[in-house]
Amino acid sequence: MRKTDNGTRSDLIEGVTWTKSLHSAPGGNCVELAALPDGAVAVRNSRHPQGPALVYTRAEMAAFVAGAKDGEFDGFTG
Repeated sequence: MRKTDNGTRSDLIEGVTWTKSLHSAPGGNCVELAALPDGAVAVRNSRHPQGPALVYTRAEMAAFVAGAKDGEFDGFTG
């Protein structure tokens, strides 16, 4: 299993399926996630699918999602 590091070009990450939210606007402008074989999660900008991916542990992603559900990031969206 090959380790994927932060900043790896996302189009070079093989064997993953990139997923975006059903709430995303048509034509991009969203974040896409991919589960990596080692259990980490890669994140990329859908407008730049060849751009770098950021890699987070499952615990980091769980903390982010919990914060989003609790409204901790609402100030960033409006």
